[in-house]
Amino acid sequence: MKKIVSILICLVMILGLTSCGTQVEENTNPFKEEYESLNGVQNSSGKEHRTLSIDEENPFVYVTPKEIIEKIENKETFYVYFGSSYCPWCRSVIEKAIEVAKEKGISTIYYVNIWDGDHKEILRDTYKLNDNGKKELVYEGTEEYKTLLTYFDAVLGEYTLTDSKGKTVKVGEKRIFAPNFIYVEEGSAKRITEGTSAKQTSSMMDLTDEILKDEEELFNAFFEN
Repeated sequence: MKKIVSILICLVMILGLTSCGTQVEENTNPFKEEYESLNGVQNSSGKEHRTLSIDEENPFVYVTPKEIIEKIENKETFYVYFGSSYCPWCRSVIEKAIEVAKEKGISTIYYVNIWDGDHKEILRDTYKLNDNGKKELVYEGTEEYKTLLTYFDAVLGEYTLTDSKGKTVKVGEKRIFAPNFIYVEEGSAKRITEGTSAKQTSSMMDLTDEILKDEEELFNAFFEN
């Protein structure tokens, strides 16, 4: 009888994500794990990803594009971040974004990941210029992306490409870039920032005190309600 009871207890513990006598550690901070997992890892260009130290108490909550649309249609007020752990510009600003958000008392920033684990688009339209300098669709964005472009139209910038001669070519639609932090108030997009300093001319360059100061000012203005 005791053996049967012991077996039943083990089964209950297994179903509760524990093993007999050993607690299985739950992943309580997936955002930290995702971004720090690329520290020192080479990117697709053969350069090492920027090393980050993500605060344990960061405000990021994973959501789907569909959930963001639902929040907009429900007239909710919230912050949302579009980016990826693979994005070097995102990795340049994310630590400062967390720091300032915490100072401002922002407890939740919804996170929409734009790329998969192979650094491929999973959300947005992507275009390139062909040999004739004409735009060519590389990846068609999701229906949710098209809806988000409509809802965020007031704050988004134009999607442009640059040809071999340095000429800017308009794609004909707006773009959710990475990183993009957007503040939505009662269902309407009010503010947007990339958080990047104009002094940062390369995504992989060292972040000087001046660059970090610019980032801080940008996020202070963005998170100010």
